[in-house]
Amino acid sequence: MDVSIIGSGYVGTTVAACLADDGHGVVNVDIDEEVVAAINEGHSPIHEPGLDDLLAEHAGGRLRATTDYTAVRDTDVTFLAVGTPSRDDGSIDTSVIEAATRSLGEQLAAKEGDHLVVVKSTVVPGTTDELVIPTLEEELDAPVGESVHVAVNPEFLQMGSAVENFRTPQKIVFGTTGNQWALDQLHALYAGVIETADPAVVETGLREGEMIKYANNAFLASKVSLINDIGNVCKEFDVDAYEVADAIGLDDRIGERFLRSGLGWGGSCFPKDVAAIIAAAEHAGYEPPMLNAAVEVNDLQPERLLDLLADHVDPAGARVAVLGLSFKPGTDDVRGSRAVPVVEGLRERGATVVAYDPVATEKFREKHPDVEVAFADSAAAALDGADACAVVTDWDEFAALDAEFDAMASPVVVDGRHVVERREGITYEGLTW
Repeated sequence: MDVSIIGSGYVGTTVAACLADDGHGVVNVDIDEEVVAAINEGHSPIHEPGLDDLLAEHAGGRLRATTDYTAVRDTDVTFLAVGTPSRDDGSIDTSVIEAATRSLGEQLAAKEGDHLVVVKSTVVPGTTDELVIPTLEEELDAPVGESVHVAVNPEFLQMGSAVENFRTPQKIVFGTTGNQWALDQLHALYAGVIETADPAVVETGLREGEMIKYANNAFLASKVSLINDIGNVCKEFDVDAYEVADAIGLDDRIGERFLRSGLGWGGSCFPKDVAAIIAAAEHAGYEPPMLNAAVEVNDLQPERLLDLLADHVDPAGARVAVLGLSFKPGTDDVRGSRAVPVVEGLRERGATVVAYDPVATEKFREKHPDVEVAFADSAAAALDGADACAVVTDWDEFAALDAEFDAMASPVVVDGRHVVERREGITYEGLTW
């Protein structure tokens, strides 16, 4: 099939590369000329394992990028994969998806034949009905459902394993108005993935498709906050929360995934999506106490790490090494990273902060220019002469640190991710164990 994807961020670029690898012809449409040039040169604009290889293989062939919206006319399906960032009150800003939909509608008005518009962006229930469809109809000067059809297909990609997640999904969600042609197009588009991975295929309505993504992320975020709450209790009683989690994870009603207690959740999805569904619920007249509690517990974890560190070293005037800046290993994404409140908290307490991350330093520097922190080019350099160390991201290389701790002025290690082994010669504190 011929596919166009509007937006070339984490989702748009990954989906484009994977669909091209499945044999489809794909064109990315983006307003950022640098991103377009990178894709056409076969380079990923983001750090994601396996993505560079796919772009190198398919760019200039089945995959290309452009800033020209007219490219959508030569395709059968268009994905809307643009950002829906949070407003100050937590609700989503739909201005980008509205603008993208309007530009898309202008082009589809000049196209003959059927076309499927798929909302891949994360939007609260009702957005496709109340914004995307009316905007398309305004530009088309015709009702959606005649030649232009609309569907919702939320993504469940995890940064650091997005390519593998696309290839072997546990579920694929097709939200439609009940339009059989739209369903057939979606099944054809994902035929390769469905045949090889045999995921559950959920056929549902537009609003249900939108809500499934929020429910998925809200549940996982709440699970992390619940195990962190339990972990905080464990710490008070000198109980190893990881041994407890290993045991309760054997119950198939609970499961072991997302039971790693520590600094909490971050990234581009959990913070934004939980805030958005809370804001949407409040707007509808309901205060969701469990989701609000999940956010409260998540916000608490960095403070608990700072308190543990202060039990051993007075932060005022101390040099503190912060290991990890990305919100999780395997990605350079620093959105929602727990490193931000940790670094800011240390600075407020008078510490000098030296930070290191294997891939995310530049992204952190760009996104948080006002955060006062020095950057080291290795974990060893960050630890050299430090009075304390805070482990924020569980990169594998931090688990291999050993002699590097001996170069610290006082080897105090507060581990927020259960990645460093307790050993002689260091004062070790686990956040929840």
